[in-house]
Parts: sequence; C-alpha cells; structure tokens
Amino acid sequence: MSQPALYLKQNVAVEPLYNQWYAWWYLVAPATAPLYVANHHVKLMESFVANPAIHVAALKNPALAGGPYLNYGVERAGEVKELLERTRKEQAASLQFAQAVAELDKLLAPANGSSLEELYKKVPDILQGYVELTYDLNNRASARFFESLLYRSPHYKETSQSLSFRLLKGDSRPYVFSTPRLDSDKDTLHVHLPFRHEAIDRLYAMRRTPGPVEAIREAMGIGAKDAELFSTFFTDQAPRPASRYDGDGVRVRYFGHACVLIETRDVSILTDPVVSYDFPSDLPRYTYADLPEKIDYVLITHGHADHLMFEPLLQLRQRIGTVVVPASNGGALADPSLKLMLKAVGFKNVVTLSELESLELPDGSITGVPFIGEHADLNIQAKIAHLVQLKGRSLLMAADSNALEPRLYDHVHAAVGDIDVLFLGMESEGGPLSWMYGPMLPAPLPRKMDQSRRLNGSNAERAIEIARRINPKQVHIYAMGREPWMGHVMAMGYHENSPQLVEARKLLAWSQERGITATLPYVQAELFF
Repeated sequence: MSQPALYLKQNVAVEPLYNQWYAWWYLVAPATAPLYVANHHVKLMESFVANPAIHVAALKNPALAGGPYLNYGVERAGEVKELLERTRKEQAASLQFAQAVAELDKLLAPANGSSLEELYKKVPDILQGYVELTYDLNNRASARFFESLLYRSPHYKETSQSLSFRLLKGDSRPYVFSTPRLDSDKDTLHVHLPFRHEAIDRLYAMRRTPGPVEAIREAMGIGAKDAELFSTFFTDQAPRPASRYDGDGVRVRYFGHACVLIETRDVSILTDPVVSYDFPSDLPRYTYADLPEKIDYVLITHGHADHLMFEPLLQLRQRIGTVVVPASNGGALADPSLKLMLKAVGFKNVVTLSELESLELPDGSITGVPFIGEHADLNIQAKIAHLVQLKGRSLLMAADSNALEPRLYDHVHAAVGDIDVLFLGMESEGGPLSWMYGPMLPAPLPRKMDQSRRLNGSNAERAIEIARRINPKQVHIYAMGREPWMGHVMAMGYHENSPQLVEARKLLAWSQERGITATLPYVQAELFF
C-alpha cells in the first residue's frame, strides 16, 4: 500500500545542535569547537551541577537572560550531570585539543624574533601537522591552523551533530547559547544526523512538496519508538503559495533583523537568513512560506550567530543556488573559513567575495564593501558588506558596520558612487569581547579592557558619517534584534529609552531633515523600485 504524501508543517522548528548545544559558527569549525566545549559548555555545566539554585535565581532577573546561566530548574541537575559526564567521555579528544591549544600559546609566548623552526618538535602531539608557526612583522608569534586538513581529521566531529525537532505555537523561545538541549525535553525529538546528510534536504523539501513520512523517517534513521511523535510534524494541508516577483523593477522585502529578500523578475537574493516560522499570529510577518522556490544567491555578511544561522540555512539549502561569504584570515583561530565550513555541512556552491570584488548578475552585480567594527578589534576578516546593484538601483547592505574611521566611506563613495538605499544596523552598545570570544582567549582580560572592546555597530554620530559620505536616497535601520523570533539568539530586552533606539531615532531625524526617506522597519516591510 502506498504511503500518503504529507507536508512538513510550517511551524516545525528544527534546531541544529553540537553535542546538544545550539550550533553556530564556532561550534562547527573544528579548531574552535573544542575550545567552546572545554571553556564554555563544561564550565557552565559544572557550575550548574555544583549549585543549580544560583542559576535559577540569576535568571529571575531578565537583564541576565543572555548571561552564563543554564535555564533549567534544580530538578534537572541530575540530567545535566549525565550530559556533563557524557561530554567528558565522548569529547575527551576535544578536551585534549583545547588543552593543547593552551599549551601551544604558552610555547609561543616567549618567542622573541628568533627562528621558530626548533619549536615544531615541541608542539603538542595532537596538533602536530595541523599548524604552521609564524611571526607578524612585529615579531609576535602565532599559529596558523590548516583548516582544510582539520575538516578531514577526527577533530571534525560529525558524530556530535544532531537536530532537535519540536512544534512552535508562538515566537517565544528560551535563550539558546547558555543551555544545552536535554534528551528528555517534552515534545522534542532529538535526531543524530550530520548536518550534510541528504535526508535533511528531502525533509525540508516537504515544506512545499508532499512526500511519504515513513520513507523520510527511515532515511533519517528515526526508530519506531519515535514514529508517533515524528508523525505529528506533518500535515495534509498545503502551504500558501509564495508570490514570485514578476514586475519590471526591484522588490525588496524585509523579513526581520538583517534578513532582506531582493528580487527582480530574473534573480532573487536573500541576505543573512533569519526567518520566522509560520503559525497563527497577531503580528503579520513574512515567513519561510513567503520565500521563492529558488533563491539564487544568499549573502552572508559575517559569522555572528544572528547573521550566519544554521537553523534557517539548513532548511533552505536545497533551494539555494549560491552562498556568497567573505574571505577569512587564512587559518587564524578566531577567523575560520566560512567557505570551508558551509561546504562541510553540505552546501555545494559557496563562493568568497573580497572587498571591491564583484559578482555579475542578470541586470546587475554584487560587490563587496569594507566592513569594520562590531568584532571587538580582533583581526577578523570574514566580514563584508554587500552593494547589490540591480536594474540601475543600488542597495548597500552594511550589516553592523561601525564608522570607526569615517574617511573609509569617502574612499568607498569614490569607488562606487552614490547609492539609492542604505541598510545599516545600529546595535550601538554591544556586549564585551569576552561575551562571544572568551572561550578562545588564552587568559581572561582585565574587566576594564574587556568592557572597552565591544561587539557594537554604529551609534548616531557614526551612522550619520556613513550616510553623509555615501549620499543615500533612503536609509533603513535593520539588524536590531527587535523581532520577537530573535529572542533565543539575542536576548536584547529593548525598551523605548534603550540607548540603541535613542541613537536610531537620531539618525532617522537627521535623515528626514535632509529629505532622505528613513525608517526603522519592524517585523515586515516592502519596498519597490
């Protein structure tokens, strides 16, 4: 008997996990994942097991929602302890790798400009053959990791990758980066499958094209005991059809945060995909159901988890033609290759774009534009803004650019001319360096130093410098983390007098005084050119 063809429900959330923690940039790259396991996950779980009441008490304060506290009650301490013990066992090689990175840093610290050749034999055994020892021109020694080799080594742990399925009934989701997903979470199905597995594409294709549930369950290796729960993720109700733009100009749709769909009749471009699931809501928004069947280009500005998000990317993989990413720093620990990473998780066509390098499109092009700021002064080159030119219109998707050096934009303007539309993020406060990069630091920074190095974009003064120098006709402030479906990755907690919104309103006022159309889009917006 043939199986009925069903659709994957539009409100099935599928979280990619690494060792049961929400997967992001540094948990996929093989040189950095061990550092976050050892210096973040293990330490958080140890703290919770030792005194869960402290974590429970801390999270009663909404201001601490993004802090280092597990979001479980004291009754879950036993389960966390089990995961901690399993992590120590299954991730033993990763813990050794992290220790070896610390030892390598100590080995290189005394280097004073003399040849590094004799140090190779002293490199910890687990790292030998995977690093090159180098100096910069100021005789500061560091190690360059051969990432391409690490992805082919036992240190790239596909066995630690998995997916967590559950149905969403609203936007509210707990903050994900400080709390692992436990196997016993109610109404959640945990499936051990590497991110590159072709069955994932077959599953997500069922959002729009129905298929047999039993066949996909077997392809994903889901056992009979989970068959009933898995079946609840499917329906015989077809999704609403998405409208493919067929006009003569350019249509721009704001999907929330830094996710913008730019379309002509011949090409579709999606920036930094972060997409809402589709369920009944009093807050109208564009969702996965509103994306075109084929997305020709996905543009990634940088690797931060609210811009390069594996959760939507994996769901869209089978619909994406080409992913465009910035080039990285060539093996620097804090700057892993986005191209290698995305190819490792199953994206077939990934290209890098450097500053002022262009990709030709039907009726236009995509050009890389320098992106400075938001990375706490670290030498991270895997970040780029995108100038999208289509049918004589130009849109600069500047992400979280911070005009630390305003004259940069004089040079950009000289190279690309006036633009029609500027999209710019203004999260002007940002967290301290340690909030994101702490697990990679050889030693904690003094608090004053740490607090001075922020993960921030432009404030009003700097945003005005950008706008004044590149002369846009329209300014739209995006990437602010205000949408309710962003809470699980950003935990912003804005209020009307938050500094970020105060600064954004200053840019709006400045623009409007000069006849520049300016908006602070929220949830959903549409423009035509």
